[in-house]
Amino acid sequence: MAAPVSPPGLAEVAALVQRVAAYDPRADLSLLERAGRVAAEAHATQQRENGDPYITHPLAVAGILADYRLDSATIATALLHDVAEDTAVGLKEIERQFGPEVARLVDGVTKLTRIELQSERTKQAENLRKLVLAMSEDIRVLLVKLADRLHNMRTLHFVPQPARRQKTARETMEIFAPLAERIGMDALKTELETLAFQELHPEARQTIAARLTFLRGQGADLIREIEQDLRRVLAKHGVAALDVTGREKSPYSIWRKMQKKNVAFEALSDVMAFRVLVEDRAACYVALGAVHDAYRVVPGRFKDYISTPKTNGYQSLHTGVTVPERRNAKIEVQIRTREMHEVAEYGVAAHWIYKQGPEGQGSRGRRYPWVRALLDILENAEGAQEFLDHTKLELHRDLVFCFSPKGDLIELPRGATPVDFAYEVHSQVGDTCVGAKVNGKIVPLRHQLENGDQVEIITARGGQPNPAWERFVVTGKARARIRRFVHARQKEENRESGRSAIVRAFRQEGLDATEKLLEGALKPLKQPGLEELYTAVGAGTLSPKEVLHAAVPELRIPPRAADPSPLVRPRARIGASPLLGRPGGERGRASGLNAIPITGLVSGMPYHFAGCCHPLPGERIVGIVTTGKGVTIHAADCHTLENFAATPERFLDVDWDETVGGGRIGRIIVETRTRSSALAALTECVAQQDGAVTGLKVQHRDAESLEVALDVEVTDLRHLERIMAALRAPADNLRVERARG
Repeated sequence: MAAPVSPPGLAEVAALVQRVAAYDPRADLSLLERAGRVAAEAHATQQRENGDPYITHPLAVAGILADYRLDSATIATALLHDVAEDTAVGLKEIERQFGPEVARLVDGVTKLTRIELQSERTKQAENLRKLVLAMSEDIRVLLVKLADRLHNMRTLHFVPQPARRQKTARETMEIFAPLAERIGMDALKTELETLAFQELHPEARQTIAARLTFLRGQGADLIREIEQDLRRVLAKHGVAALDVTGREKSPYSIWRKMQKKNVAFEALSDVMAFRVLVEDRAACYVALGAVHDAYRVVPGRFKDYISTPKTNGYQSLHTGVTVPERRNAKIEVQIRTREMHEVAEYGVAAHWIYKQGPEGQGSRGRRYPWVRALLDILENAEGAQEFLDHTKLELHRDLVFCFSPKGDLIELPRGATPVDFAYEVHSQVGDTCVGAKVNGKIVPLRHQLENGDQVEIITARGGQPNPAWERFVVTGKARARIRRFVHARQKEENRESGRSAIVRAFRQEGLDATEKLLEGALKPLKQPGLEELYTAVGAGTLSPKEVLHAAVPELRIPPRAADPSPLVRPRARIGASPLLGRPGGERGRASGLNAIPITGLVSGMPYHFAGCCHPLPGERIVGIVTTGKGVTIHAADCHTLENFAATPERFLDVDWDETVGGGRIGRIIVETRTRSSALAALTECVAQQDGAVTGLKVQHRDAESLEVALDVEVTDLRHLERIMAALRAPADNLRVERARG
């Protein structure tokens, strides 16, 4: 009888266990051996896209983490991270065999293939939401995920579909490389960026690589010569350098600076970077003085990350200098201690907190406050796509450091405003912010903060976020909170306007819109409750008459037979658009066939529509008698009607004559993201809903968004609301509302 065939990978598991044992005498080797065997057996029949046994992937991920000397629970998670998703072994079985800690880590890393989502982009956003939640509880989830992504990027060239390769590379560049940077794992971040850059911009990478090769040939041993120069300069000033090393910057780092500064390769001042390691913190500043004494400083290139560390714990002195003896080479010099260097290279893994017991566990949130910031965005974002956009905003940022009046240091992205500062302090401070002082002087809320500014936020009880803030805030947290408020207010407005429209429609039939009567309309209209019903009517997705007919089916009027010789009514005249011509809207007489008739007027009485509220068929209206001008038709909720409250005798009870069709002008305000096709997309969206744009005006524009006023020819209020609902659908349209005035 033949002996059973062992699954592939067991020998590699044994070698991995020995590697972990070599750096961690307290490691649970039995746990690793069992995890390796379960993974090998579970993946025994599976292959990678290059034909290798699938077990090579979890082994490679575990090997990457072993290079960082991580604990046995993390290594076991790496071995098992695809088991729950891709094999018959579920999370419950993993918890039974390996305990709740490993099961929780595996669950945090597992991809969400079972979730039914609308698009790949939404799926990416949902995966990121789960990752943020998981890593807020245990940062090891992120470490395994980054190692998983690194090995997938190393083998990306085996994926046959170009679209899949591009998607993975873009996701790596936008999400995972910045996350690696945030926890200080510079070497891992650089490799992720290099591999993604190679896929996304192969020609640019090839050009820069060729240019670097040429410079190497021209400069021979230029890096080695400058290393010797630096050692000589430091020794002359009595600095004992533990190590001096030079390197070329990565092609992606060079390309990004070329793009950011809009300069050619030759204009860059730091293609080469040199690292100086010294004994202690004080020696860093002595070494800096020595370098500045020996070489000419490049203005604006000095940064002190020792006194003001980055959020990921990174500490170092950076400076740019010119070395005249070496053909005026411009170089970057980084000066740090050995401990700082380990943090810079290995981040969270350099000062591993999980071997420190409960005290170390509790320090996670304090050491990485940016995880808390991502959780705040998660709580305030309306949906997965919005969370993804704001998170990318939060991850990609150059920094400024400001101080509260108490001296607390607040880190913000470049271009941040007092509103961003307020939300960074606390969401409630941001919501109630009404003003700000910077360095003791009152400044506008859109004022851009600079390094070292002292910021005092002025708040007011009952204050609310201003939707206009979204135009100038730059942090994802502030933008998500403001947008959440705007959406909530829009929903409330829709709910109230929907409720009013339904009540009006029922009253026209002599009925009261009682809750009991309306509940009968919920099922046929597929609405879960009355609040949702009101909101749907207010948003224009349902009409009041549809609700009326669903609640009282006997009111439905059967369609009349077609008239063999129908009377063709003249089309109603559309007046000049308020944006393009004179204000005031259309004028006519109550009996005229060339205007939209209004019931309730004396025959022949002149009337016109108010330009302050642009009333439309389908909404309640009132007439105001004006001497010498006839009657002005206003929407019943128009704010200018308050001016006539003292003269109630001027009010006329009027209504639309629904038997006569025709067009009317409604005005919509749209705030959309700035892009070349923005206006074309808006007009096309209106046209798709059978509307016609008769006037268009850009009211505000900046680098991120523009506000547009659209005059749209529509048949009635429901038509306008349908157009507004269509305009709200694209993610690029940030705000859509009906203009009043």
